[in-house]
Amino acid sequence: MTDTSFIESDERQALRKAVAALGANYGADYYLERARAGGHTDELWREAGQLGFIGVNLPEEYGGGGAGMYELSLVMEELSAAGCPLLMMVVSPAINGTIIAKFGTDEQKKRWVPGIADGSITMAFAITEPDAGSNSHRITTTARRDGSDWILSGQKVWISGVDQAQALLIVGRTEEAKTGNLRPALFVVPTDTPGLSYTRIPMELVMPESQFQVFLDEVRLPADALVGSEDAAIAQLFAGLNPERIMGAASAVGMGRLALTKAADYVKTRQVWKTPIGAHQGIAHPLAQAHIELELARLMMQKAATLYDAGDDAGAAEAANMAKYAAGESSTRAVDQAVQSHGGNGLSQEYGIAAMLTASRLSRIAPVSREMILNFVAQTSLGLPRSY
Repeated sequence: MTDTSFIESDERQALRKAVAALGANYGADYYLERARAGGHTDELWREAGQLGFIGVNLPEEYGGGGAGMYELSLVMEELSAAGCPLLMMVVSPAINGTIIAKFGTDEQKKRWVPGIADGSITMAFAITEPDAGSNSHRITTTARRDGSDWILSGQKVWISGVDQAQALLIVGRTEEAKTGNLRPALFVVPTDTPGLSYTRIPMELVMPESQFQVFLDEVRLPADALVGSEDAAIAQLFAGLNPERIMGAASAVGMGRLALTKAADYVKTRQVWKTPIGAHQGIAHPLAQAHIELELARLMMQKAATLYDAGDDAGAAEAANMAKYAAGESSTRAVDQAVQSHGGNGLSQEYGIAAMLTASRLSRIAPVSREMILNFVAQTSLGLPRSY
């Protein structure tokens, strides 16, 4: 039975409370300190995995929590609201764990899912290419057969956390499918496989996770590196994209909540004239509006997760895209208004908001841009003709 999405069950409320407590033990100072030092949030990742939070959506028989995307997005939201979002949760358990648990062979499930669930394995996801971007049909990474092996060649870009990962789930296409519509093939590639290399992309983002270019130079893979069926890989790929959008929304909503919490605390006590500045409508109303918009985005995120967990893939796709759009827009505005409410203090490191400016801006670009979401909604929800 699916819980009503906007009235959380006792179990979900308890999970939210437990994750919030874990996040509070680490907090934004820990996260930013690690990020600025070029480190990772390994301690938080490890503890979240041990507590069962990272794999809460994965099947119990493979070490997961047996819950759904609602619960995983709840974990992401609360950690983000505590100032320490774990970006690799978007790709490792949400995309890769989902795809392998649904479509992998029994051997693949046994090999990868327990480690993804407890956090001992982090798996990156590689689909984007320099000349493809949002147009996945232009993917040129090619897999060809050599006896029972596969040979993978190509290049990927904007791949998160490769240096933290033990393996990548790489989206390519078989040699026979170079032309025509996308017929992807998905391969699990350990990061120490010969022929696989990567370089860091310098970023202005203050985040512990880095972005990479990945190069695949005649990478030889055994037959069992192919996930599921090459003929059904388009379904496998899309099974991971709705969770990606839901998790992106959760991260953005949590960040917006953190920004508003910091802003509200500040304007309640900051006094310049006779009253705290939070009494002035020029300060109060924009913050109230940002709160409303975040709550609306969160509600759509909960709807998307509920539809996804109920098996309504078409309904979940529309809602997940809308949730990602709404969360990105509202989070960006919330962070901007929080900085403005702090005045000059909002740009200092001391108050911990300025770093969110670029991070929140990312939520309007990745994992899918706001423009592509508008295209999707125009075509699927409104039935308008395609422009591309």
